[in-house]
Amino acid sequence: MLAEIAGGLWTGSLALLADAAHMAADVAALALSLFAFWLARRPASSGRTYGYHRAEILAALANASTLVAVAIGIGIEAVERIGAPSAVRAVPMLAIAVGGLAVNGIGLLLLRDGRHDNLNLRGAWLHLLSDALGSAAAIGAGLLILAFDWRLADPLASLAIAVLVIRSAWSLLRETVEVLMEGAPGHIDVDRVREAIRAVPGVESVHDLHVWTITSGRVALSCHVCAGDDDPGHLLQGIQQRLRAEFGIAHSTVQIEPRGFEEAEEIC
Repeated sequence: MLAEIAGGLWTGSLALLADAAHMAADVAALALSLFAFWLARRPASSGRTYGYHRAEILAALANASTLVAVAIGIGIEAVERIGAPSAVRAVPMLAIAVGGLAVNGIGLLLLRDGRHDNLNLRGAWLHLLSDALGSAAAIGAGLLILAFDWRLADPLASLAIAVLVIRSAWSLLRETVEVLMEGAPGHIDVDRVREAIRAVPGVESVHDLHVWTITSGRVALSCHVCAGDDDPGHLLQGIQQRLRAEFGIAHSTVQIEPRGFEEAEEIC
């Protein structure tokens, strides 16, 4: 990051400065992700009965928001420079951009495992990916300037970096907001869950069904089940086994209501 800041000021390359700004965001993102992982491991308490698992989601939201903010700043500066492209020292620009790409490549390899299952880790990985793409864009701009003295390549590369960063951040931002709004996980069809519970022998109806994500990879469910004359313990075991087997939901709270139960009298 420091090398790209110094190199961007020395060579006059906006693409390097844009990449350095994004790398600065990476430093903060990785530190925040690491802190969130540590915080999420703290045990639950009477005041925080779910523990601190949501800290990872908050970190992912902060990382996605930072990505968008950095991209907007880069895009504004790039548009201004398109009207008046400045001279750029192409050779040192290329050398520094290649170094940045190598560093980000190592980071991507270190964080590649688990990025599909954890939003916090995915946020950190996306920071590095978009930064690696930024280094690649700076390399492309340097080659064009060196070969054809095409000064527009530098601000255009910066604009491309901004677009790529926003694109990578948008899906992460959407997913984290969905978790915080306690929306149903995208990979689970709530109607199918309802039908699966109804299909368990002894279940007459299901209501007050809620499915949400506590943190990445941890889905929770709660519902009320109107039952017949079956043994409640046996019925509960059947429901929970089906939820685990068909949907991977291990954390479920099921209220068994006998026929005629006052709270659900109209439904049962």
